[in-house]
Amino acid sequence: MRRATPALILLAALAACSPDADTANSVVADNGILAAGPETAISNVGEADLPAGLAELVEATVPGMTIAEAERKEREGRIYYDVEGTRPDGSEVEIDVLAGADGKLTAVEVQRDIDWANVPAQVRAAVAAKRDAFTPERVIESRQVEGGETIFELFAPGKPKEPAMEVRWQNGKAEVLGERWAH
Repeated sequence: MRRATPALILLAALAACSPDADTANSVVADNGILAAGPETAISNVGEADLPAGLAELVEATVPGMTIAEAERKEREGRIYYDVEGTRPDGSEVEIDVLAGADGKLTAVEVQRDIDWANVPAQVRAAVAAKRDAFTPERVIESRQVEGGETIFELFAPGKPKEPAMEVRWQNGKAEVLGERWAH
């Protein structure tokens, strides 16, 4: 019978003590900071070029909304129309509409900017519990049209292009997401 060399024993001991790749990645992701988002192609869309039925869907989603502008966004094989405007009370609102491959339009999110102080306390506490917590300079409240949850998109100071952290809020529970929300 062959004897194990001390080097092999040391190697086996180190391997047994090392976290596996999944555990190591979850520890890194547990800081709450999201990886860079996917590449997104953005183009402005004039009122005359809006897809058929989009204005009617906007009206059904936020009654009385006045459309100010729209953008077409393409990312990860999906096409969205971000429609910005105002509610009858003058407050700003955005509706994100998903265009299906069959041409069907579906409102997926209704968004508005809010102050960090107006975010539910449980959401603020979940963020504060993360190792890389920060006070956001911008917060977008994204109410999901289906499912009822709200996603809070938190923008880190000096990083206005995409959210650095997202928190799912539903039924009084807050969850800092490890991956970007689909919409």
